[in-house]
Amino acid sequence: MNTVGTVESLWRYPVKSMAGEQLQSAFAGFSGIYGDRIYAFRDAAAPPGFPYLTAREREQMLLFHPLFRHAEHASRPENQDAAEALSPGVTPVYAESGDLMVDVRTPDGACLAIDDPALVQLLSEGLRDRHQLRLTQSQRALTDCRPISLFSTQTAQGLGDELSTTLDKRRFRANIYLDLKEASGFAEDQFVGRTLRIGARVVLAILERDPRCKIITLDPDTAEPNPVVMKGVARGHDGKAGIYAAVLVEGTVRHGDEVSLLE
Repeated sequence: MNTVGTVESLWRYPVKSMAGEQLQSAFAGFSGIYGDRIYAFRDAAAPPGFPYLTAREREQMLLFHPLFRHAEHASRPENQDAAEALSPGVTPVYAESGDLMVDVRTPDGACLAIDDPALVQLLSEGLRDRHQLRLTQSQRALTDCRPISLFSTQTAQGLGDELSTTLDKRRFRANIYLDLKEASGFAEDQFVGRTLRIGARVVLAILERDPRCKIITLDPDTAEPNPVVMKGVARGHDGKAGIYAAVLVEGTVRHGDEVSLLE
């Protein structure tokens, strides 16, 4: 087992394409990070294979900040300890939907429940009539492709150097940001096809590099686009940055945990 770095920070995004929240610890389950992207807005104008409204179409979505109303239920499955104590470790039960209710702070400072029709009205501003929105909720993470995304701080630094600018890592909306110590940018690419252990328990299979889209061009604090970012990733890195993973062994990931290659 070869230690390759540590967990620099942990993030989840309660509502797909809205702002994220930083965590000190997170339960990594087979379906993704607990509480990650469990709400989304379906868009009647979106294609069937990807039926959601995102910041690709409505850039200002990034400026809406969701928070769990009952934080004590949203941190991890309530029976996690009891489930893990049963050999070889039983899949824990997730909270009821009412316990995972989200409120959203809008860009103008208002606070609306996730199911408030006024929120749909705000999100619809500037969209054509064909964009009919409706809220959906899921116990699994409604991620674009795979359950968990990882991204190294070295890649954010390296790509910024290539573009002669400073890039906020939050553009890349990862769940787990890695500090790979002395490695260079895009070093996480070498983990594809291999297995990582994070902390004492969690095991991830690294599946593929993460193909990027317009969202990485958007400033996470202003939603202002900078197309140069996507052009740089497309030109120098086949349009990919960061890696996708599936969870093989569930458990808690913590800020500062060691990250090791198992094979």
